[in-house]
Amino acid sequence: VCFIPGGLDCSISFVSHVLGKVCVHGRQKEILSVLVPCLVDLTKSDCIWQRICWRLVECVPDRWMEAVVLGFVQRAPGADTLSRLLGNLVVKNKKAQFVVTQKVLLLQYCYTTAVLQNLLGYLSLDSLRRALLIKVMQELLETWSSSSAVKHSPPEQQQYISKAILICLSHLKEPEIESCRQELLTSMMEGVKCHLDSNLPQIRRLGMIVAESISSKINTDGPVLKFQYEEDDEARELKSLLVQTPTFCVVPSLSDDGNETAGAALPLVLESNKKSHTAAPVMSDDELHAELDSDDDLIPYDMSEDKELKTKAPVYIRDCIAVLTGSEDMDKWEATVKALEGLVRKNPAATREVSVELAKILLLLEEKTCIEGFVELRQRAQVAVLTTDPIPVAKYLTSQFYSLNYSLRQRMDILDVLVLAAQELSYPKSHGKTKHSGAQKSCIQLLPGSDSSKDWRRIVDERIKSKTRRFATAQSQVELASSPNEFSSVAGHFFFPLIQHFDRPLTTFDLLGEDHFVLGRLVHTLAILMYLAVNTVAVTAMGKALLEFVWALRFHSDSYVRQGLLSCISSVLLSVPTDCLLEDMTEELLEAQSWLGDVVEKDPDGDCRRLALQNLLLMENLKKKLKTVPS
Repeated sequence: VCFIPGGLDCSISFVSHVLGKVCVHGRQKEILSVLVPCLVDLTKSDCIWQRICWRLVECVPDRWMEAVVLGFVQRAPGADTLSRLLGNLVVKNKKAQFVVTQKVLLLQYCYTTAVLQNLLGYLSLDSLRRALLIKVMQELLETWSSSSAVKHSPPEQQQYISKAILICLSHLKEPEIESCRQELLTSMMEGVKCHLDSNLPQIRRLGMIVAESISSKINTDGPVLKFQYEEDDEARELKSLLVQTPTFCVVPSLSDDGNETAGAALPLVLESNKKSHTAAPVMSDDELHAELDSDDDLIPYDMSEDKELKTKAPVYIRDCIAVLTGSEDMDKWEATVKALEGLVRKNPAATREVSVELAKILLLLEEKTCIEGFVELRQRAQVAVLTTDPIPVAKYLTSQFYSLNYSLRQRMDILDVLVLAAQELSYPKSHGKTKHSGAQKSCIQLLPGSDSSKDWRRIVDERIKSKTRRFATAQSQVELASSPNEFSSVAGHFFFPLIQHFDRPLTTFDLLGEDHFVLGRLVHTLAILMYLAVNTVAVTAMGKALLEFVWALRFHSDSYVRQGLLSCISSVLLSVPTDCLLEDMTEELLEAQSWLGDVVEKDPDGDCRRLALQNLLLMENLKKKLKTVPS
């Protein structure tokens, strides 16, 4: 640092130009890692150095301002320090204002939570800058409550915007909240609806947390919004942002007087605690009479050898139907639900006589008592009925999927049962018995709260891994017992009815409209059924129909649906024989390849880009395989 003697005036614009040019040419880290700590020390107690620092950044040309401002924001140890270094730069310079209030918060999402706290804390520390803080919060809320932004922005950016909103709320004062209360309420109602409509659990939870935080700020005395969601580290971190952290924390050192005070206060606390523990409880006359009139002196009965009476479950399928449809005995109903799966598997002939009726009862069955694992018990019984008599039950379930008077939950139950039954039918049997326990362990669980897309990606990754050639000596593997694929003869009955009527809206069910969550589940279900149909007779026709289905929905706005469509492409490439792909689906594959390239380059969702790239690699492997085949 150079000092000019004699109190002469000087200009530091040359230094500002050098600083800006060095930062914009990629040496921001090297120069600011030295300059910022030096300026922090010099400006702590010297107002002249504060003015010099303000002039230093104000004289940076606009074309280099972004690099300098971002460097200061990222390296300042706190909001108060940043305010000391930059002053009111964002009020005086339009370029700096755009970078701080627009680019860092709305156009980018690569910065850490600490940078956001520095930036928004800096805006809140001066009365001239607080107007920008309120303006920033309004623009963030406008983006957060936009359905288009929720659909087309990646989850990472939405989490970034949610953090910024919570930090802004933590800096607002009561008069400011009062002045924009109605605007906050409107944004909260619109935003929470957009987030709850999303198919991604992460996005739904972000909406819940932000809505709860806004509600707690605008309704300090009245009732506030409260949602149920999993409290993990991410949720706790988001909630902690609503509590404004101090810009600096000073831990006072205890002086001699402090030690004496603490030493004098400590015995008083201990003495008061001791008194509270040793004081005898004082009872009123009413409590004393109640104590005397109690039944504590009665001798209890000896019930150590008593046994709980267990209700015997029915032993015939038709008896089970009678209990599930008309019995008022809740113990018997509960025993029937628990025993039904085993009865169905032990009596396949009796089950086939009433399979469709039993499937209808189970589909509409509601929980009458608080039975543990009711949803799983009912689902396993449905899977048992479907695997015992596949064709008629599959026809019934697929027809009901597009029928009236069913809830979305029941339609998704149908998809779950079809997937689990198809997987069980495609698994090999040993010694004439189905490996139910093994199937349950490795099956794709599509119950509420699970993410079927993750399971699908795991299956695709395992299939690709099995197709990969490795030039190394592997250990000898024990040959597993083989058996016919029972899903081969019934795959079409599971698949084609589901793909037929997706574009026909019903009064209470519109897959291409507001029920896009069910559409996403349907797409993932079709992808799994396609994968399980490998080496079956109908696999070529299924693949061609699925590619046409994908082509019709390829521009869907929901990322969960697009992930399912890309999974469908993977299943077709992995399941349909290479010769059939080239002979019957050449045109469809070329169109799909062009679309996949656009997805890799332009799709905002990271999982969609990864799946599209994976599909392109699979296509490339098919080309290499064809070149190696001798003509």
